[in-house]
Amino acid sequence: MSTIRAKERDAVIQSLRAGVVPRTGQHLIQVGRVRELQALMKDVERIADSGSGFRVVIGEYGSGKTFFLNLVRAIALEKKLVTVHADLNPDRRLHATGGQARSLYAELAKSLAIRTKPEGGALAGVVERFVAQAKAQAKTSGVTTEEVIRQRLAHLTEMVNGYDLAEVIAAYCRGFELGNEQLKADAIRWLRGEFTTRTEARAALGVRTIIDDASFYDQLKLLARFVRLAGYSGLLVCLDELVNLYKLANTQARNANYEQILRILNDSLQGSAEGLGFVLGGTPEFLMDTRRGLYSYAALQSRLAENTFAKAGMVDYSGPVMRLASLAPEDFFVLLQKLRHVYASGEVTQYLLPDPAIPAFMEHCAKRLGDAYFRTPRTTITAFINLLAVLEQNPGADWKELIGVTEVVADSGGAADLAVENDDEFASFRL
Repeated sequence: MSTIRAKERDAVIQSLRAGVVPRTGQHLIQVGRVRELQALMKDVERIADSGSGFRVVIGEYGSGKTFFLNLVRAIALEKKLVTVHADLNPDRRLHATGGQARSLYAELAKSLAIRTKPEGGALAGVVERFVAQAKAQAKTSGVTTEEVIRQRLAHLTEMVNGYDLAEVIAAYCRGFELGNEQLKADAIRWLRGEFTTRTEARAALGVRTIIDDASFYDQLKLLARFVRLAGYSGLLVCLDELVNLYKLANTQARNANYEQILRILNDSLQGSAEGLGFVLGGTPEFLMDTRRGLYSYAALQSRLAENTFAKAGMVDYSGPVMRLASLAPEDFFVLLQKLRHVYASGEVTQYLLPDPAIPAFMEHCAKRLGDAYFRTPRTTITAFINLLAVLEQNPGADWKELIGVTEVVADSGGAADLAVENDDEFASFRL
């Protein structure tokens, strides 16, 4: 194996030690779930081929959902898709009337990533690429760049906000040609959903609409078409922490969000969302609770029902719901080996633990946590990195003694997902 760059090594180790998923270097610690990834790769290929995709990825708290979603995003970027991602929370929802859906869209737009800018913030780059193509075409055809832009975006005017999208891109082009940075910035603000009033947008750009709660999903469909016109393969939307919809106390608000999910699912199944894919991450309760989960919405329950033939160890990865299987103990063994390797920056001679230490550590965790140490591995991984940190800073320490006193506690974070308020049919807050 080659030496691991210090920046990548530190990003992985620091993130995992804090109990969060690293944004880069996931490939260094990926283990297991090969068939699940293969299924999602097929989805990515279908989206790139003008198709659509929809998956609900289900896993217990701390089981690796977020890591899996990040890995899928990395694969999509390699296939020339544009990706956006966000976590849902009380202020970010799929459906709302108080600005929460627009807030979710703004977060997604801010995270927009391409292969050369995987960390996000790539929206302006995508627009500039489209404008540069239009300028080149205008030069050869003898017409203005704005005319080319309007011609190329003409078929989008039938979509919600489609006409104003063309106006905004044309405004960006004018700003580009005139050196007007404010005009360019205002165009990007509109595309990011940052205008909150139509009056403000009209004064800045001369457009009549803004991206609001009602146009959240329609704008994502429009964005998917636009990035394809800019030369990318499509758009992949990754949404995590869907359990926040399950936790909404207001039944009407919850159902309105589930109806939005149903709309997205129907569009995907019917093939009417061209070049657009969704991957949603949630817990088993979010899916299966018939009182307040997705299964409480009859139309979703029937569409998301699992294949009844996939029993007794058989699997089906072709349906809309993908359950993340627990890591097998052998997968976890490989994971700890990889963590040791990453911690040593890829230098075998710098390993802080010998080979026998890894099964000894796993046995210690099994005694403390039972099989939860590989089913929900977050705290075990953190404990392992803490052990390596102590050995690094105390060269004379005996790893056998340290393992015996290593504190490994059960990951209880998922309990908060189940601690929900009673349904309130008459909640006073806005939906």
